[in-house]
Amino acid sequence: MSDERVIIVEGGSDKKRLARILVEPVEIICTNGTVSPYRLEELLAPYEEHELFVFVDADEDGEKTRVLFKREFPAAIHLYTEKVYREVETTPYKVLATILQGADFKIRPEFLI
Repeated sequence: MSDERVIIVEGGSDKKRLARILVEPVEIICTNGTVSPYRLEELLAPYEEHELFVFVDADEDGEKTRVLFKREFPAAIHLYTEKVYREVETTPYKVLATILQGADFKIRPEFLI
């Protein structure tokens, strides 16, 4: 596996939120909602040698996406927001930064204060 990492999120707002926190260049891919196994394979084909991180909402759609990833990409690492926040988009920056830092991503220090 290469040193390159990819984070998969559900939507554009999630992508923007994570990109703001990260210091390092990380490819962030949006599923734009529920996807089929075929669409997922198509979306991630260019990244098959990358380390995959799945960071989706703590709701029913997010769980469906996780189940699909666990079946189709069992090596993917799953990051979880707290259920109280439900969505990546509504999770406070400090919480997101802590979750990403826990997965060894480089974070802008101002988000850890």
